[in-house]
Amino acid sequence: MKSNGNYDWKISTIGGVTRIRITSGEDIAHLDELDQKLWTVLSCPVNGLEMPQKTLSLIDSDHDGKIHVGEVVASAKWLTSVLKNPDSLVAGGDSLGLDDFNEDNEQGRTLLSCARQILQTAGLDKTSVSIAEAESYLDLVSKRPFNGDGVVVPASAGDDEELKQTIADIVATQGGVEDRSGEAGVDKDKLDAFYAAVADHVAWLDSGQKDADGIFPYGDDTVAALACVEALKAKIDDYFLRCKLAQFNADPAGLNVAPERIGQIATKNLSDCVGEIAEYPIANVSADRTLDLTQGINPVWTGEVDRFRSLVLNGESSLTEEKWLSVQDKFTAYRAWLAAKKGGSVEPLGEARLRAVLAAGRKDAIAELIASDKALEESVANVESVSKLLILHRDFYTFLRNFVTFDDFYSAVDGSTKAIFQAGTLYIDQRSTDLCIKVADMGKQGDIAGLSGMFILYCACESKVKKETMNIAAILTEGQIANLRVGQNAVFYDRQGNEWDAVVTKIISNPISVAQAFMSPYRKFADTLSERMKKSLADKENKVMGDMTGKAGSINVPAAEGTEAAKTAAKPPFDITKISILVAAFGMAFSCVTLALKALFKPWYTILLVLAALVVCISGPSMLITWIKLRKRNLGPILNANGWAINSKILVNSRFGSYFTHLVRLPKIKAEDPLSDKTPLWKKILLWLAFIVVVAGAAWLICPADKRPFCSKPEAEVAVDSTAAAEPAEGVADLPAEGVAAEPSESAGQVSSEGAEQVSAEAAL
Repeated sequence: MKSNGNYDWKISTIGGVTRIRITSGEDIAHLDELDQKLWTVLSCPVNGLEMPQKTLSLIDSDHDGKIHVGEVVASAKWLTSVLKNPDSLVAGGDSLGLDDFNEDNEQGRTLLSCARQILQTAGLDKTSVSIAEAESYLDLVSKRPFNGDGVVVPASAGDDEELKQTIADIVATQGGVEDRSGEAGVDKDKLDAFYAAVADHVAWLDSGQKDADGIFPYGDDTVAALACVEALKAKIDDYFLRCKLAQFNADPAGLNVAPERIGQIATKNLSDCVGEIAEYPIANVSADRTLDLTQGINPVWTGEVDRFRSLVLNGESSLTEEKWLSVQDKFTAYRAWLAAKKGGSVEPLGEARLRAVLAAGRKDAIAELIASDKALEESVANVESVSKLLILHRDFYTFLRNFVTFDDFYSAVDGSTKAIFQAGTLYIDQRSTDLCIKVADMGKQGDIAGLSGMFILYCACESKVKKETMNIAAILTEGQIANLRVGQNAVFYDRQGNEWDAVVTKIISNPISVAQAFMSPYRKFADTLSERMKKSLADKENKVMGDMTGKAGSINVPAAEGTEAAKTAAKPPFDITKISILVAAFGMAFSCVTLALKALFKPWYTILLVLAALVVCISGPSMLITWIKLRKRNLGPILNANGWAINSKILVNSRFGSYFTHLVRLPKIKAEDPLSDKTPLWKKILLWLAFIVVVAGAAWLICPADKRPFCSKPEAEVAVDSTAAAEPAEGVADLPAEGVAAEPSESAGQVSSEGAEQVSAEAAL
């Protein structure tokens, strides 16, 4: 089969869907020619899969947390270009021979040279390089001061303490960039931002010094003075506004603290009421609208007022509104200067340190360190590429079997492999299921997963050892479901063998098997009948108890024997006529039912056909619907809800589904259970006798009357019309009377068995 190019793809039917087969390195090399409509998966998440996280991150080239078709194709083209024999991708493995590098490709030659350097550095005389050796060398390179990422750390400065301190200051004020070693360092952008901020901040400080008298009205105390003014501003503004309102109000005392408020806290520990007292006005209103700063001040604010007098008013004892406004005006220039501040990020270093940094002029020295580190970028990148090649050489074909095709999933038939989305095994209700998927978002599962047609148990799992939690969706494909419920405990084992405590949090119920569907109507009927019986019995019990309670106090005492009341209340005498009528009616009904059954079930096997028809009518629709649903069970919606973009159906029919759920298999036990309920022998004999009698009676009733055992055949009765006897038919008139009486005609003397049975039944009636 050809797709977007001339390459002839091999196809097969797997899981009821026609899929492309990837079986060789040549197939991998031509993935760019495969029509995207033929891919099983269009994208999958990087997290939550049973594959090394680093492998998935290497394929996810744009690092958006999803692997798309384009990224898979790009990885395939790169791998097949640097390898001499792409078929080695199918075999996989942790190591790669030096002769497997494609020396006809420029990058292949570069990677081969780097692989030899890795072996030489490790002191190994080998013809192959492994993942462990490449990772060890990369870790060694990463810990060096210069490791090719363009980021320098304090250790990169060697013995130059000033340079170390400057790099540390940059990290502290601008934020660090993670070095390949994992330590926070500085790159070119952080370096430029730091020195620009230092220059701007120092220039801003210099602008303040040029007009110090206008900007700093209180000299070195300006900052403290402004802080004091800002702390008192709301209280003092409130005081002067109250004074103005007092002139308008006839009762100015109402603007002061009400005695009731003070009375409410008078009995309390006042040290616990500081917050409430601070909300009181700073002082009582004054008729001359002057604030006395020496007395009558709210005790919570006296300390701040004293600092205000000292720093701002030079010890003055009172404050007018005009003076207060003039004090605030003095800070106008200072506030404008603060608003123009630049380089605030480096301000915590202090003015002295900032001027020292500018005076040292070590920016170029740090830039040279960054350039030296950056010069090693290509060589370190080659080491990373060798590591990437080895990791993808091991895992890429496995990934393709779970992305382009679902071969690993459908290989569950022989149990050789598992899909990368299968998280482990859940044990619950005497069974285990291997089809367990980690759930990233339970909300999405509720909206989409129900479309799968599968029976799903959602479980919350917790590992006490790993101190982690997760949610899984466990799919059951075998066994009964009667004992499964929300809140049921189970045990989950992940693919690494770690044990998790699991609790069922949600169940999406769908048919599991056709056999289960056979009993489903009867089970539903039994459940419904049981519930109604329970409800009916409960209602009757409540009614009886209510009647008994209501009538408990109204019971009539029986009349004394011999009195008129006792005679009236005496029971009527026993009437045998009523009993006779009931017995006769029962006999007639039994005879009618017997005749009806005999006519209905003739011949004898008719009853078996009727029973079979009833079973088909009751269980047939349920079994047919279940059979159709089982053929359409699709894993795709569950994976879609978990972040996958599934491009085709992932069908799980009955036969295939049976490979995922394993039921308990117990040997036949011959020993008798000592704790079982034992039925006495006489009860067993009575039960068997009753069963035999019922079966024999049913067979006797069904059997035709002339063939019933232990029953004599009915004699034919002949009725002769008196007129016919007096006037014999033509042709027999000359015969003697005895001859006529002794040899009746066959037509008159023969009665069919059906007629005899009818006569007998009528006679019985």
